[in-house]
Amino acid sequence: MKKEKQAQTRCEYCSNYIYDEEFGYYICDVNLDEAEMTHFLRDTFYHCPYFQMNDEYKIVRKQM
Repeated sequence: MKKEKQAQTRCEYCSNYIYDEEFGYYICDVNLDEAEMTHFLRDTFYHCPYFQMNDEYKIVRKQM
């Protein structure tokens, strides 16, 4: 039986990954529970259910 490899998400491409000017670094804007936050901080949060592609041209395509 062959397992399909799930696509990994990268926080750098997520619209929830924002720069916090007060702290001077990027943070996840989603309220993560304790287990999810542990994975996020260890950089092992590969299959994030909250991932949304940061597509700044999405609204422009709708206007056309």
